[in-house]
Amino acid sequence: MILLRRNQANEADEVTSSAMVDRPNAPFRGYDRLRWRQRLERLRRPAWLGTIRRTKPLSDHWGRDRGTPVDRYYIERFLAEEQDAIRGRVLEVMSADYTERFGSAVERRDVLDIDAENEVATIVADLAAADSVPSDIFDCFILTQTLQYIYDVKAAVEHAHRILRPGGTLLCTVPAISRIARLQLESEYWRLTPEACSRLFRDVFARGEVAVRGHGNVLTAVAFLVGMAVEELSPRELDRDDPFFPLVVTVRATKSA
Repeated sequence: MILLRRNQANEADEVTSSAMVDRPNAPFRGYDRLRWRQRLERLRRPAWLGTIRRTKPLSDHWGRDRGTPVDRYYIERFLAEEQDAIRGRVLEVMSADYTERFGSAVERRDVLDIDAENEVATIVADLAAADSVPSDIFDCFILTQTLQYIYDVKAAVEHAHRILRPGGTLLCTVPAISRIARLQLESEYWRLTPEACSRLFRDVFARGEVAVRGHGNVLTAVAFLVGMAVEELSPRELDRDDPFFPLVVTVRATKSA
């Protein structure tokens, strides 16, 4: 490996030297200079694509058929850190899995779904038009990876705020980077940045408390898109957060008491 790097460095130096020898009197136009700099950078920092040099992903299921999807690492870490908020009467979308896994002192579990055929749903409603759901009844609302499927995202957040009791907490996650779900090509709308979430949730929870955080880095983003699993990455690789490459955005929003 050391020898390879030395050879690459020597080759880069030779490229620079040959450029100067071959064209001693030629005008070194800006475009030519840029091309040589780009070639030099490729030689100094070669890209070994390996597994990811492909036009189809390793998995069509976010890596679930290989292990744990990378985004779930950040979602579940977030819920584990916020488990004290998952108490009292708790609402979750589609199932109560996370309520059961991370809840503490849960008194009642409710499940919200737009699909009336969901047998575990206790509330059937569109979150963006959830007027039928009473106000001020939930202590916690777990809303993971859902807002990207709701076109009127602000209305959904407003209803989430409305149905929380004073002092209740919304635990929300959204994708900043993700593939489009195979069956959702015409019904998946959004990718949200941490700043977008900050403005959106602070506008709605104006008198409450809002904490927004981006999770992930360029490696985990690429791994997730290509369909790799958590088990194929190291804890050091997973735990480094780069604000320029968030994979998942988490929001803890508490309604004012």
